[in-house]
This record gives sequence, C-alpha cells and structure tokens, in this order.
Amino acid sequence: MSTRQSTPRGGVLSPRLMGGTTLRVLGQLRHDRRSMGLLIGAPLLLLTLVYFMFDGNDMLRDRVLLIMLGIFPFLLMFLVTSIAMLRERTSGTLERLFTTPMGKLDLLFAYGLAFGLAATVQASVATTVAYWLLGLETEGGGFFVVLIAVGNALLGVGLGLLCSAFARTEFQAVQFLPIVVLPQILLSGLFVPRPAMAGWLEGLSNVMPLAHGVEALQEVGMHASATADMWRGFGVVVGCVLLALTLAAGTLRRRTE
Repeated sequence: MSTRQSTPRGGVLSPRLMGGTTLRVLGQLRHDRRSMGLLIGAPLLLLTLVYFMFDGNDMLRDRVLLIMLGIFPFLLMFLVTSIAMLRERTSGTLERLFTTPMGKLDLLFAYGLAFGLAATVQASVATTVAYWLLGLETEGGGFFVVLIAVGNALLGVGLGLLCSAFARTEFQAVQFLPIVVLPQILLSGLFVPRPAMAGWLEGLSNVMPLAHGVEALQEVGMHASATADMWRGFGVVVGCVLLALTLAAGTLRRRTE
C-alpha cells in the first residue's frame, strides 16, 4: 500500500484553512506585546508629535494629520509583516504548513486578513484620537478615513509579504524600507502637492499606489460625501494589494537558505 504526501494546493482558496491560519496569526500578535505596542501606540505618539509641530497653523496641521493617518499604517504594517513572514520561514513553520493541503494563497491571504483586522483596530484608535483629542477637522466623515487607512495598511502587508521573499535576515527585510516605502512617502504629496512636482516625478508618483491612497484621504478632507476620485484612489490601492499578494505567492519560499 502506497502513501501520498500532502502538497500545497494551487489556485483555489480554502476558507477553512485561511480561517485557521488567520486565528493562529492573530493569536501570535495578541501575545507579542511589543508588536502590538508598535502597531497601536506608535501612530498615536507620532500623531501627537505632528500636532505640536504645527500648533498654531490649523489648516496645515489638519492636512498633515490626515495624510499621516494613511502613511503610518502603511509603514508599520510593511515592517511588521515582512519580519513576521521571514520568521515563519527561518523557524521552519512554512515547511511544516506546506506538508498539509494549505496552499500559498491560503497562507498569504490569511496573513492579509489577520493583519487587516489588526489594521482596523489601529486605524480606528488613531482616527478617534486624531478627531477627538487632536482636533482634526475634515469635510468627510471618519468612517472613510478608517476605510482608506485600512486599505493603505493592507498595501503595506502585501508589499511586506512580497519583499520578505527576497530577504534572508531581518536586517535585509528592513533594508527594503528605503527602496520600497520611503520613495512612496516622498512622492505621496505629503511635502509637495503632486501637481506641483516636476513632470517626471509626478509621472513616477502616479504609478505608486500609496499616492492614490493619500489622494483618496485628501478627497475626504475636502468633500462632505464620497467622490469618484476618492473611490478611484481607494480602488487602485485595493487592486495593488491583490496584485502584491498574488505576486508574493509566486515568490514565496518554504525556508531561507
């Protein structure tokens, strides 16, 4: 009688396997107090710093606070996710998981779901603090701010999972920050409005998904109801999240050599 070893499935997502992995990742996050402190506490401290930096200039303060509500989740989720996935490889967890029927897409979308839930908590807390304690004022409601911030966080998750496949150590994972994350922040419109950039820089910013997420947030700041430009920017971010997760599935390795 022959035995057959389970191999990773391809192409078809399993809700049961995704749900189990999502719960496992959430459990790990809950017991990792440093990571949770980073995800929840760091944005609050940085938003407070921004508030006092622009104290006395309410218009500029509100503009920067609003943009930062989208940038901080992206930055922190990229950092935490890339390191978390690298640890899964170096510890041999992926090798064990892939002896089960779990496929790569199951694993990566489960990570996206788990960190998406964490991002929802993070964005909700940060947005509440920004509106109620730091005096942020926008024409649109806070619901859309949270929605777009979660989308930006998932973008960080997707890119973090993709970049982690090319790193062998945690230090190498962090080195992707100046390559992947910082250019997007610099060209997002935080320092210079995108239409005021040199033509080639504006063109470069147009292909960077974070810039579209920031544009969506700015639409919330200027309009009382959701606009077509806001949904377009949010749609670009969501599309890039799905693309990043799919590409990450194609580059994911079981272990680090």
